[in-house]
Amino acid sequence: QVSVSTFKPSAPERLADYLEKIEGAAGGQIIALTPDASTRNYFRIPWKKTTAVAAVYPEPFDPDVQPYLDVTRLFLEAGIPVPETYAVDGEQGIIVQEDLGDQQLFHAYESASEEECEEYRERAIKLIARIQKATERADELKSVASRLAFDEAKLSWELDFFSEHYFGSLRGEKLKAGEAAELKAELNDLAFELAAAPRVLCHRDFHAANLMIDSMGRMRVVDHQDARMGPASYDLVSFLLDRQPCPPSLAELRHHRLFFLEERRLQGLSALDPDEFAKEFRLMTVQRGLKAIGTFSYQTAVCGRGAAYEQFINPTFQIVLQSAEWLERFPALR
Repeated sequence: QVSVSTFKPSAPERLADYLEKIEGAAGGQIIALTPDASTRNYFRIPWKKTTAVAAVYPEPFDPDVQPYLDVTRLFLEAGIPVPETYAVDGEQGIIVQEDLGDQQLFHAYESASEEECEEYRERAIKLIARIQKATERADELKSVASRLAFDEAKLSWELDFFSEHYFGSLRGEKLKAGEAAELKAELNDLAFELAAAPRVLCHRDFHAANLMIDSMGRMRVVDHQDARMGPASYDLVSFLLDRQPCPPSLAELRHHRLFFLEERRLQGLSALDPDEFAKEFRLMTVQRGLKAIGTFSYQTAVCGRGAAYEQFINPTFQIVLQSAEWLERFPALR
């Protein structure tokens, strides 16, 4: 067991000290990498004859139960292409892992043709089906991911976070009592319905910033430490609709939903009714979108990172409202 306490030395200082002591580490420059709304610090470091990425955590951890390492073991066993782990020091709060380079999928989109972009999307959707295929294995391994879920409490907390930080932190508004009660009732219903959906293993943050194209052109999954059980639509909604500049067409979304259902079938997973899945997808779009707006609002108003996040607020609302209108529900929200 490692006692949990906050480190006094800074992350770069701890990492430099670690590299001085470890066999196999090479001398050279340590380069800070930009974290994405994260409590962890990432660095590119010299490692043997190449480079690696070091994740430096704010506290010590027990490697046997640390979420990133736990989910990495699960995903590797299930054939999900995550970075290899090279070394771990729980007492120093450091994980050294494979360096996949800097080519995030959303960067790859920028220089790709529409045909190539669609091929990327289909490759990513196939990965979602493979993650869901690992649901039973997560339970067998007693993975931390199998013990966490998008239950009603978690979904409601995320929706409350939206209300607090969009209306309060960002807009500085206090809703009238009647408006607040009507909105709360709708969001409670949303959380209840999604929590009742059958659950599968979800990455939980499966979008184009957390998919890498490595030097061999392979698509790799990162930032998977928060994996948990949730609706079958969760990762697909995240992938297709997170941080989009405008709502995709309904025809495009339908095509990708059907492609995903076929991939589930090819993985031997239970069949899902396309119409029922479309309804769940739209409910999930509303919840995930509001959760994302809460995060964007918090990062903008509380953390001072508006340059990176504020631009996504209005487009995400458009996506949320598109789904709410199609469902003919949530009049207070609309």
